[in-house]
Amino acid sequence: MLELIINKKPTEKEIALLENGKLKEIYKEEDEENKKEGNIYLGIVKDILPGMQAAFVDIGTEKNSFIHIKDILPQLDQRNQQESQEQDIKKVIKVNDKLLVQVKKDSNEKKGARISTHIGLPSKLIMLMPKTEIITISQKIDNINEKQRLLNIVKESLPQNMGAVIRTSAEGKTKEEIEKDINKQLEEWNKIEKQYKECKENKPQLLYKSLSITEKIIIDVAYKDLEKIVVNSEEEYKHIEQIIKEDEKVLGNIKVELKKDEDLFLIYDIQRQNEKTENRKVWLNCGGFITIDKTEALTAIDVNTGKFTGNKNLEETVYRVNYEATIEIANQLRLRDIGGIIIIDYIDMKNSENKQKIEELLKKELKNDRAKTQVEGFTKLDLMELTRKHICSHKD
Repeated sequence: MLELIINKKPTEKEIALLENGKLKEIYKEEDEENKKEGNIYLGIVKDILPGMQAAFVDIGTEKNSFIHIKDILPQLDQRNQQESQEQDIKKVIKVNDKLLVQVKKDSNEKKGARISTHIGLPSKLIMLMPKTEIITISQKIDNINEKQRLLNIVKESLPQNMGAVIRTSAEGKTKEEIEKDINKQLEEWNKIEKQYKECKENKPQLLYKSLSITEKIIIDVAYKDLEKIVVNSEEEYKHIEQIIKEDEKVLGNIKVELKKDEDLFLIYDIQRQNEKTENRKVWLNCGGFITIDKTEALTAIDVNTGKFTGNKNLEETVYRVNYEATIEIANQLRLRDIGGIIIIDYIDMKNSENKQKIEELLKKELKNDRAKTQVEGFTKLDLMELTRKHICSHKD
């Protein structure tokens, strides 16, 4: 059973996703107005950096945003890294040029936002990608026949010069449902493009506000049988009811419950469950433990036997700890919303079959993650390498 808990406080909003009472994801929205990731702007080029093949763009925020040439050239060009490197950015854009851009990474104290002209408009079943004809499909859909069916429907439904990412939630959906979802996003894109073209003033402008964390979670997990949403604010209650009303067919079975002015994180024991995410060391049931260390470049996770000595041979003991660690690592990646490169230093396994089992287990556990993940496998140094795209920019 999936439950979404939304705990409104005077200065922030806490959001938790529970599965059978266990905490799976947790977020904080301190100031929704300051969140820019996913927003689409009309931006003005302010400065070009030839040595970096990049530029600074004014999107109307305190700090100018940063864009690299590969995020300006058509999306197909990214397949040819050398081609984008050979291009001279000064021949592609000029100071005072207007650009239609989307924020891919929010600004922080040191840097402005990272932006791109490669737009992505997310919806329940697809991510619409204008000005490209790339069509990809979620790796979490395993059935080959279903993949081909979905690809055929989307290809037939999209106009020229329009691409898409087919989301996991599209699995099993009818042609009519998918076409409706696509048409809704095409309408949204046409409105954005019209605003951009009709804007005569040479100044930055917000053209599209991205979905809130709450809306994204509801859209993402509705297909996984989200059963209940509990809120402690009447304003939030009305907002959720409106979201459900707009898509009664998909969201109509979700029960919304108001517990006005209650501390929901206390009632549902969420704070205690969340304590694990604040610790560097996380203990496993068997007595082993993992340590999680985040750096600028990557996140390193180390697996240790700890108090567990096993009662069979060394290989069996090591495998047992690595097995439990894999399940907990996948859980911690979601809870902490860890993004970027992740390196796991498992306890050495001599049996290649056991190594293969651990890799398959990691892939299986990560299928429950809403974020995009890519398991690269064991390196020559016997380190497990993977990447994960974080969901909430405020966590990284």
